Amino acid sequence: MIMTTALDMDLSIVVLAAGQGTRMKSQLPKVLHTIGGKPMLAHVVATAKTLGPKQIVVVYGYGGQTLKAAFSDEAITWVEQTTQQGTGDAVAKALPVLPENHRVIILYGDVPLISAQTLRRLLNATPKSAVGVLTVNLQSPFGLGRIVRDENGAVKRIVEERDANDIERQIHEVNTGIFVVEAKHLNRWLPQLNNKNKQGEYYLTDIVQLAVNDNVPIVTVHPSVEHEVLGVNDRLQQVEAERHYQRFIATAFLKEGVLICDPLRFDLRGTLQAESDVKIDVNVVLEGDIILRKGVQIGPNCVLINCEIGEGTIVLANSHLDGVKIGSGAIVGPFARLRPGTVLADKVHIGNFVEIKNSFIGNASKINHLSYIGDTTMGQDVNIGAGTITCNYDGANKYQTIIEDEVHIGSDSQLIAPVRIRKGATIGAGSTVNKDAPEYQLTLTQQLNQRSKSWERPKKTPVQDKE
Repeated sequence: MIMTTALDMDLSIVVLAAGQGTRMKSQLPKVLHTIGGKPMLAHVVATAKTLGPKQIVVVYGYGGQTLKAAFSDEAITWVEQTTQQGTGDAVAKALPVLPENHRVIILYGDVPLISAQTLRRLLNATPKSAVGVLTVNLQSPFGLGRIVRDENGAVKRIVEERDANDIERQIHEVNTGIFVVEAKHLNRWLPQLNNKNKQGEYYLTDIVQLAVNDNVPIVTVHPSVEHEVLGVNDRLQQVEAERHYQRFIATAFLKEGVLICDPLRFDLRGTLQAESDVKIDVNVVLEGDIILRKGVQIGPNCVLINCEIGEGTIVLANSHLDGVKIGSGAIVGPFARLRPGTVLADKVHIGNFVEIKNSFIGNASKINHLSYIGDTTMGQDVNIGAGTITCNYDGANKYQTIIEDEVHIGSDSQLIAPVRIRKGATIGAGSTVNKDAPEYQLTLTQQLNQRSKSWERPKKTPVQDKE
């Protein structure tokens, strides 16, 4: 006889997400609070999709329009639970959209760390006609439903904490709320539920007793790790789940050869592609989509948002990079701020207290300290002195500054856009430039805007070999 498993069958996944989450003390629906930079419900939906279901059904209630808007790009069947009367009532609301021949997995929008691996084990372990229940043994099971077994170890029922007697409260095996059950069973059992309990709710867990009464086998499976079934009901549980998630992500990258100096001080709030020999120091926050090529080093206390950083580039401590693309062999920071639209070519040096916005900086150019460069196209081998700014905004419109190759800008200079500094030009320290500067000449505006065609840029004195 060949046993049919759930993975051989049509599958629907029902995610319960109707609660307001009053203990979060927030106007935001609970399942929209984030773990790893994305809503808890998004984690659950992403995991559900890996199982290849025919449909994902989300039962919603509080903040329904906000919830739907946040998942407008997902193929979700939405079902409303107008009054929260318990988990049994919530699943009953989904019955009209569940095909009779489907196997159903019931998940929770506030249990974001459940893994696809654990769900597959539960599916594989549960024969077609049985009910699968994910359970876990806890040292401190207070507040959770207990798994009551008979003398042979078979599951008899699940009893909630408030309805349990003193003996049942001593049980350490608890219900996680995650079930695998055929839709045809749900159609038969859910109408039989009642709310004659201390919470006045319709408990989904009561289907276990009904299954036993109908001689339907109950199969239990434990999660791979306990924190997979951690529910988030308040801010403390949210940050606990966040740290479990970050430690899991950091461990995976460490196994792939990425050096994360302290997994307990690592925060990924999006996606990360990291190649070999990447080093990420402590207290680094990565948001959005991040790509780190071979040998990239990120110093402590940096924030990177939607960045791609080229091979061998070093980002020094306390730098903030947002919407930036950097070539290979560059050095950025410490204390640099690169804003959206910034592109750095290879071997660029950006030093301390430099801010760049919506600009292209060419190969081997240097802006080493205390400067602002905005709306600028800069060539290669340019050197920008300390205190230089591009004046790109007149109060109403923004204008471009163009700095060609091999230009030197002296300290404390202002370039008033629109303006072009031509190839090889030198701008003397303290100059305010509001006209195009000619190539290979000195412009020195604090001396009556004199320009000397005979001037030559100083050259470094060659180092003489010592005898």
